[in-house]
Amino acid sequence: MLNKVVLIGRLTKDPEIRYLPSGVAVTTFFLAVNRNFTNQQGEREADFIPIVVWRGLAETCAKYLSKGRLVAVSGRIQTRSYEGRDGQRRYVTEVVADEVVFLDRDGSGMDRSAVPFDDLPHSEQEYEDIPAGFQYIEGEEDELPF
Repeated sequence: MLNKVVLIGRLTKDPEIRYLPSGVAVTTFFLAVNRNFTNQQGEREADFIPIVVWRGLAETCAKYLSKGRLVAVSGRIQTRSYEGRDGQRRYVTEVVADEVVFLDRDGSGMDRSAVPFDDLPHSEQEYEDIPAGFQYIEGEEDELPF
């Protein structure tokens, strides 16, 4: 069986971090992902997908991400249910991320190369041998030139 999802989108608000009684960090945020088509009015719609990140990666996301940041997320879809205060059963579908890659600079102009190496998500550590002279290209992140 396979349960794998890869998304690229923008955060709809700042991530929220909390700690379980055991001390484990969990961060949640919503990712706005554009659909590949327009509606009848010619407008592009988006889906707003809940993302859950655990442990060290949760702390990194809470520290360095903010509303509007462009990220790539990979992980698995998880469904769960709980009983609401009104006694009704509620169902939640969310993405549990095991990898989050920061794709743009934050509002202060800091790019991901300015983040301390130990604080980078695991996936970024795999690319420590980026050639000298490699740099971020300014421009429209949402549109490819081809």
